[in-house]
Amino acid sequence: MKTSLFAGLQHILPHHLISRAVHCFVESRIPWLKNNLIHFIAKRYGVDMSEAEEERLEVYSNFNDFFTRALKSDARPLPDDQQMIVSPADGAISQIGAINNGRIFQAKGHDYSLIELLGGDVKLSQEFMGGQFATVYLAPRDYHRVHTPAGGRLRQMIHVPGRLFSVNQETVENIPNLFARNERVISIFDTDNGPMAVIMVGAMIVASIETVWAGLVTPHRKKVRRIDYRAGSQTTVELSRGDELGRFKMGSTAIILFGKDQVDWLKHWQAGNSIKMGEAMGSAHQRAVKKPENGKRQDTDTATDTTL
Repeated sequence: MKTSLFAGLQHILPHHLISRAVHCFVESRIPWLKNNLIHFIAKRYGVDMSEAEEERLEVYSNFNDFFTRALKSDARPLPDDQQMIVSPADGAISQIGAINNGRIFQAKGHDYSLIELLGGDVKLSQEFMGGQFATVYLAPRDYHRVHTPAGGRLRQMIHVPGRLFSVNQETVENIPNLFARNERVISIFDTDNGPMAVIMVGAMIVASIETVWAGLVTPHRKKVRRIDYRAGSQTTVELSRGDELGRFKMGSTAIILFGKDQVDWLKHWQAGNSIKMGEAMGSAHQRAVKKPENGKRQDTDTATDTTL
């Protein structure tokens, strides 16, 4: 009863207003405020600070600085096998499996459209039809930086404005099409084995989403915004497997997509399993693919807008 009531209440809450208010709070540098908040969260959720590059809580300039803390260089070793696809984040596997008939499984009784998830781009969605997906939920105790599951060159970044429903398991089970309705940042990469999408999904009280190449990604007039990063554009971005891609300020969800016959998930991974960034999730098929075509230069101010 409480779960369904909370899910229902979220439909009428002012998501973005709440998130902006939280943003001001967690960016505060007032020593007593930020220190008490950091200590409370660290204790409440059992945050393992022995993994952090900076273990002393008082050193962090504000709560967000603590929340997006870096880890020690050896805290998340990658598998030696270069064919292994790795987890993009610490968290729990919400769902993992195949993309069936253009639908992605969300929770019992709910799935959602691949096309809607990708901002309504039908052509792009065709690249992932019949492919594989994995959804990783980041809880407050987790490391909150997102990394690349496989090396590749960034082709396009898409910002899709939307709601900011909570992404905890209770809400995911009760709100249809949640991940296709929430605000999200989609990064499309060309890898040696085909296309890869890493989707950072915003949520209730997530103050912002950042990427390493664009910094803070801000809403753009309530329209989908696409920015081209292929050869000939202003910026070329190439990331190796395990490189940092972006970060959440407050917890949320990362979804990864691969094309058909591109990867096989390791059999032991199931919904509900805990996972660490860098752990092997699956194995890439060894096959040759055509090099991505050079794209024409597209300035960020003239990126394609699509009304939602």
